[in-house]
Amino acid sequence: MIGFAIGRILLVEAALLLLPMAVALGYGESPVPYLLPAALLVLCGGLLSFKKPRQASLFARDGLAVVALAWIAVSLFGALPFYISGSIESFVDCFFETVSGFTTTGATILTEVESLNRGILFWRSFTHWVGGMGVLVFVMAILPMGGDGHGMHMLRAEMPGPAVGKLVSRMSDTAKILYGIYLVMTVIEIVLLLAGGMPLFDACIHSFGSAGTGGFSSRNLSVGAYNNPYFEIVIGIFMLLFGINFNLYYFLLVRRFRDVFRSEELWAYVLIVATAVAAITLDIVHMYESVGTSLRHAFFQVSSIITTTGYATVDFNTWPTFSKAILVALMFIGGCAGSTAGGIKVARVVILQKVSVSEMRRMLHPNAVPAIQFEGKPLNERSIRGVHLFLAVYLMVFVASCLLVSLEQLDLVTTFTAVAACINNVGPGLEIVGPMGNFSSFSPWSKLLLSFDMLVGRLEIFPMLLLFAPSIWKRRLPSRRLVD
Repeated sequence: MIGFAIGRILLVEAALLLLPMAVALGYGESPVPYLLPAALLVLCGGLLSFKKPRQASLFARDGLAVVALAWIAVSLFGALPFYISGSIESFVDCFFETVSGFTTTGATILTEVESLNRGILFWRSFTHWVGGMGVLVFVMAILPMGGDGHGMHMLRAEMPGPAVGKLVSRMSDTAKILYGIYLVMTVIEIVLLLAGGMPLFDACIHSFGSAGTGGFSSRNLSVGAYNNPYFEIVIGIFMLLFGINFNLYYFLLVRRFRDVFRSEELWAYVLIVATAVAAITLDIVHMYESVGTSLRHAFFQVSSIITTTGYATVDFNTWPTFSKAILVALMFIGGCAGSTAGGIKVARVVILQKVSVSEMRRMLHPNAVPAIQFEGKPLNERSIRGVHLFLAVYLMVFVASCLLVSLEQLDLVTTFTAVAACINNVGPGLEIVGPMGNFSSFSPWSKLLLSFDMLVGRLEIFPMLLLFAPSIWKRRLPSRRLVD
């Protein structure tokens, strides 16, 4: 069943390559960099999914394995257009760029993007859009995977946040609703950017990047190349909108307004953004000609970093230490659960804060049994334990990655923020990997490690780590089904 599911995913990726191929043909470029990988994907995907397996059950461990292996596979095949076109010479660099695209990280090894072919630029940013809501969610929205329960297992393994559920009874319908909302919001952003005078190609590129909260741009100076307040406001607002739990948009559509306005995570998200914007504006006000300009840059960079998009309008490497510290903190917090953003997620931060307050109260009143609630529902021990486990493993992976990358002998700030930017799917860090820098100075081994960190962060740690668990590969080992 694992091979069958991955085969279906590869066939969908082959179809997706037709879009950049059409763009390339439209600009008079060669279609070969997309045609060859598409043919290879059809061959491999067809062989894997030609015959439906007799054992159609998908267990919990199978869902985790499908998600992890599928993301690695689509990244390997997705790297081929870069390699075949000659846009990037090293295949490791091609893989890094593609993983960065699909995981919506936006970290790049490229020093010059404006000279790339239009088809390559389109594919590079389109990976953000596909990976933003999830590669498997996209596949489930357009292609049946064999059973509704199977989709739920994979959705839980792929979607960001501490809890995932259905919006409607059928999982495939849930995927269609999510991608429908996602598509409409993307189109609206494209139209608004066009209305402001941005060229169609650039409008698509930057809308894909902000929708997937990825950050790849068609300009070397990112959004700052336009120096246009209107573009910055539109992209900044949409980055924040894409950083909100998509379930809330569905609730708005079905007129469940009370559920939206009672969302603790949403209000915490708004409070964090407002506080960060105000603090940075006050800190950098002496650097710009007016308070309005300072507010404009603070708003855009806070929106970009907390949603882990990574677009830039200025080089925030030059900002005061306090402002940079706030941005680094926002890298770790990230956006809301169930959004396209990366990071730890606001929901986990809120839960951790509630648990911490509860434990302090228990220390003062040992006999008290305080109830902890989140989003109007009591939190059980399993949910709390899940948050603690996630944070513990996250910290271990982060520290181990920092130690290994430090062997590069780069400065501490570069090393720390490079790992933070990758594991939180942010893109730019500070110093060498700042908004005007890139990751080209790292060795191939470090790039592979950082690629692993991107996948670990995007898939919420466990699917990637469980690939190294022997029980995943033991076919006869009993495995528990996930309950729909």
